[in-house]
Amino acid sequence: MAHEHILVVDDEEDILELVGYNLEREGFKVTRVDTGEDALRLARDKSPDLVLLDLMLPGIDGLEVCRIIKQDARTASLPVVMLTARGDEADVVVGLELGADDYITKPFSPKVLLARVKAVLRRRESPAPRKDAVISMKELVIHPGKHQVSVKGNPVPLTSTEFLILHQLARRPGWVFTRQQLIDVARGENYPVTDRSVDVHIVGLRKKLGPVGKRIETVRGVGYRFREK
Repeated sequence: MAHEHILVVDDEEDILELVGYNLEREGFKVTRVDTGEDALRLARDKSPDLVLLDLMLPGIDGLEVCRIIKQDARTASLPVVMLTARGDEADVVVGLELGADDYITKPFSPKVLLARVKAVLRRRESPAPRKDAVISMKELVIHPGKHQVSVKGNPVPLTSTEFLILHQLARRPGWVFTRQQLIDVARGENYPVTDRSVDVHIVGLRKKLGPVGKRIETVRGVGYRFREK
C-alpha cells in the first residue's frame, strides 16, 4: 500500500502536519496545500491517487472542489475523502451526493485516518462488479439476473425496492450511500419519498437477512453502508 500519492487539503497548518506526518510514516507520498484553488491545480497536474479534502476552505470551498473534481473527465475517477467538523452532516450528505468516496469527522485518530484511506484505495483497485454480475460474500449470494438473494443457500424473498437497495450497497461494500442515492437507484431520480421510507426498507432488509443484516450499517445523519466483513 506504500508509495501512493495523497493530496492533503486543509487551511489549518496543524492538521496538515498531523495528517501528512502519519501518512508519510506509512510510506505514502504526501503533497500539502491549504486552498481549494491549489487543490484543483494539483489534482489535474500531479494525478494523485487520493485527495483528503477539508470542506471549510478559504476561496473555493471543499464542496465546490469536490464537484469540480468529479465533473472533470481528467479527475473524475480520483477518490475524494472529506474531512469534516462534527455537526456538518448536511455538508457530508451533499459531498457524498457530489461523488465523494468517504468522510472522516474531526477530531480523528491517526489509526482511523489511515484505515479509511487504505480502505478507499483498496476499493479503487477493486472496482465494483458489473450490475449483472453475481455477488457472493460468504453466506450471502445476490443474483441480479434472476433477481434472487440467498443466505446460507436459503432463498430470501425481497420486494423489488429491497432488492435494488441491497444490490447497490453490496456492489460497493464500505461505501456510504445517502438515503436519496439509494432511492434514486431503486425508483429512479426525483421519486418523491422521505428519508423515513428508506429507513423502513432497511429495517425490512435487516429482518429478512437475519445475522447478515447486521452488516448493513447506519451512518448517523447520512445514510447506510454495507460492511465489508
